[in-house]
Amino acid sequence: MWFPLCFVVVVALLVAPGGCRGESGSQVYVVYMGAVPPRTSPDFLRQSHLRLVGTILKRGKLAQSVVVQQYKHGFSGFAARLSKDEAAALRRKPGVVSVFADPVYQLHTTRSWDFLQQTDVKIDSAKRRSPRPTAASTSAPTTETIIGLLDSGIWPESPSFDDAGFGPVPTKWKGVCMAGDDFNSSNCNKKLIGARYYDLGEVDGGRTRSSSGSPRDAAGHGTHTSSTAAGNAVTGASYYGLAQGTAKGGSAASRVAMYRVCSDEGCAGSAILAGFDDAIGDGVDIISVSLGASPYFSPDFSEDPIAIGSFHAVAKGVMVVCSAGNAGPEASTVVNAAPWIMTVAATTIDRDFESDVLLGGNSTAVKGGAINFSNLDKSPKYPLIAGASAKSSSASSTSDSASHCEPGTLDASKIKGKILLCNHSQSDTSKMVKVDELQSAGAAGAILVNDFGRAVTTAYLDFPVTEITSAAAADLHKYIASTSDPVATITPTITVTEYKPAPVVAYFSSRGPSAQTGNILKPDVAAPGVNILASWIPTTSLPADQKQPSQFNLVSGTSMACPHVAGAAATVKAWNPTWSPAAIRSAIMTTATQLNNDKAPMTTDAGTAATPFDYGAGQVNPTGALDPGLVYDLAADDYLSFLCNYGYGASQIKLITSPPAAFSCAGNASKDLISDLNYPSIAVTGLGAGASRTVTREVTNVGAQEEATYTVAVSAPAGLDVKVAPSKLQFTGSVKKLAFQVTFSGKNTAAKAALIGSITWSDGKHTVHSPFAVSS
Repeated sequence: MWFPLCFVVVVALLVAPGGCRGESGSQVYVVYMGAVPPRTSPDFLRQSHLRLVGTILKRGKLAQSVVVQQYKHGFSGFAARLSKDEAAALRRKPGVVSVFADPVYQLHTTRSWDFLQQTDVKIDSAKRRSPRPTAASTSAPTTETIIGLLDSGIWPESPSFDDAGFGPVPTKWKGVCMAGDDFNSSNCNKKLIGARYYDLGEVDGGRTRSSSGSPRDAAGHGTHTSSTAAGNAVTGASYYGLAQGTAKGGSAASRVAMYRVCSDEGCAGSAILAGFDDAIGDGVDIISVSLGASPYFSPDFSEDPIAIGSFHAVAKGVMVVCSAGNAGPEASTVVNAAPWIMTVAATTIDRDFESDVLLGGNSTAVKGGAINFSNLDKSPKYPLIAGASAKSSSASSTSDSASHCEPGTLDASKIKGKILLCNHSQSDTSKMVKVDELQSAGAAGAILVNDFGRAVTTAYLDFPVTEITSAAAADLHKYIASTSDPVATITPTITVTEYKPAPVVAYFSSRGPSAQTGNILKPDVAAPGVNILASWIPTTSLPADQKQPSQFNLVSGTSMACPHVAGAAATVKAWNPTWSPAAIRSAIMTTATQLNNDKAPMTTDAGTAATPFDYGAGQVNPTGALDPGLVYDLAADDYLSFLCNYGYGASQIKLITSPPAAFSCAGNASKDLISDLNYPSIAVTGLGAGASRTVTREVTNVGAQEEATYTVAVSAPAGLDVKVAPSKLQFTGSVKKLAFQVTFSGKNTAAKAALIGSITWSDGKHTVHSPFAVSS
């Protein structure tokens, strides 16, 4: 079933704020009522929600006929089909935090785990960790973990979710396996222990409501992310022979629970909240969310389903990991940036898919990259022309549009049997549309000049296509001009491993600073999100010589990066079951690496130096996170202070969280004080030349040695003076927590860009790294 047609996707990460209206003028609204009051049963909440709705409905209209979702485990609220006036009436009711039109969010759509382990060894051997994180640990994790995913569903037949070797389902699990279209309770097992699906919105025109119908994945996205996070090790995995190896999840011992909140068309906010609510009640340990709002329409925290659901999950001890978004490389595009969320950017791994162009004459080879199963002759014998040479006589065709091989600009008689060299830019018609037209016109193949996004491999299957850089294209143009009979061929794709440099930050990965919380440094960390091999649904898009669809697919996006960190977080949780979500996040952030496999600082895929606004604290290091030495922890009171400093009043916070009756916000609350949140990174805004700002942090010793002395090292840029006091932290059996202060002083020259540096604590074994960003 599909989303209503009135939700038109304009940008890659669109959220439609206005909802979709039926014939009566009604639409679905979410009514958020904060934390579940103490000692309140779900049945009581259900009835209280219905009574509340009944107070604003016309006589004879039943509350049950308009309420479409109810939230009763992790937080209180409901979604209902209401008129604008009815929604306004509910906003005025006591106990209501917010009422907002049901938004639609979008999905942020193996060797990656091997590469992460290699980076620990090859890049930074001094930071290698023992797999035994604390003195209390044994040779195996002390608890089983459950990863819940809010996504597009799951394909239960995938070998990634086979339950061979798994013991009984953990007793803490309270969830269900919902039956639906082509899905029944027997599709769940001791690996895939739960699956739910939700109503996904209204069909335009006021017809019947639309349901996803089943937990079964019709898009592939949820199957891919869940197998990345927790899939079994599957030997002999590949995408039609490419990327061969063992595909495995980051926490293969974890159990999986799927909450289908999305279709191909998007993810209804009301369903996202229902997924969070059920996941909290079901007993998951980690929630992985590879979807988000548009960075160009960022709702307030109290009207953002992901911020709301994750806030209450973290309050219950459930860690939430979210994708940062795919709106890069522009600045301030990061989403899911609330401080209680772990926000993940995307990087490449050391694998490439190479398809070269062989030229005639001296048999020069020009390196390219794409996935094609070319059946062209290996000898360069196919006429090679630039797109502009095939310009049609159409009035709409220009030399520029023809050079980009835009549809309708080329003369088919000049294309047949030839390989076309076509420019491609971000604003062009999509690559697949161009290629389909060239193939229909009888072209032998295509070479796309694509600097922006060359690292993200596109699968062209049987039609011979490769992508090259502008520098490589210059060689092709030079060759074409040098001979009266330029010829070439395109080679079928091969897999190249140990590709350098890697990782680099993907061009599409959304960047900081956060437009909402500039005094929290986001994203938090980076993880593999480019050309990731993981499980997929059966598909009809097969190479000509294949009879069976691949069980795996290569997909890119911060959607793919997010479950890498969710898997790492589940492993840390398994070893340290009492750690808070903030402690787990700290362990992952402070042990991340900032180097690539050339032992050089990481870059973006444009070749520029990467900064914490690109990758947060660095590339996740799953092994290192098991033994971080020190952690920056956060408790409920810290998040209450954040809400005060962000601008919420005490009365609204009391509705959201049910704090003690005497709770109040400090009189000096301000956004500048958000920098004092005990976060593993530091962000300070508004620091002018000659001014100074001091922030406080507290660390907890979680290393095996109770007696430990840490000394600090500061890396500060020109234009900024940074002092840490004290410069030495001494922990003992009775002293587990110690605080320190960092004072930033701007020098007399005001910097135009943010000033980036780091603070690193070390005891000789552990290296606890925290980036900072200071801006004027």
